[in-house]
Amino acid sequence: MKLRGFSAALCAAVLLCACAAPQPAKLAVSPSPTASVGGVWLHVTGHGSARHPLRFVGTTAGNRKEYDLVARSYESVGVQGSTVATLFQVHAIFFGKSGSKLVADAAKAIIDETANTITLMDNVHARTSSGMTLDCDRLRYDRATEMVHGEGHVVMTDPHGMRATGNTVDSDITLTRTHLQ
Repeated sequence: MKLRGFSAALCAAVLLCACAAPQPAKLAVSPSPTASVGGVWLHVTGHGSARHPLRFVGTTAGNRKEYDLVARSYESVGVQGSTVATLFQVHAIFFGKSGSKLVADAAKAIIDETANTITLMDNVHARTSSGMTLDCDRLRYDRATEMVHGEGHVVMTDPHGMRATGNTVDSDITLTRTHLQ
């Protein structure tokens, strides 16, 4: 059986935590007393540790790895197919079609299934394998276009130390096709 979307990744992460950790996974699920048209609303929380962090891996319809998020803890709310999850102490890797990678760290990330985005926030620092760096307050990855949009105190630095600053940036994950304002 092939599982897709964040709901599948959430279930897989919970199962992996339960199997890999020597202690029972700390998982709390509390259904809402009201059901919606799409199903029962769930509130799910999870906590990892330094040795056993939580991992969320996303793949494309063609089964190519698209992102790998590692977090200390998370909280999700919603029904299957429209869940919004908040991850804390996040290390993210976004994989491009060409094999390129964008590695980023942030205090928090929000995965929004309906919008099909992953938004990193609070002191985001991202870097490519070619040495480009991007610092900003908020960085949104659009899964449909595989592009990023950064906002707030944007600073880009190339491998030679050349810096550019602005309020917003739109770019591919290699940080080479970039529009900075």
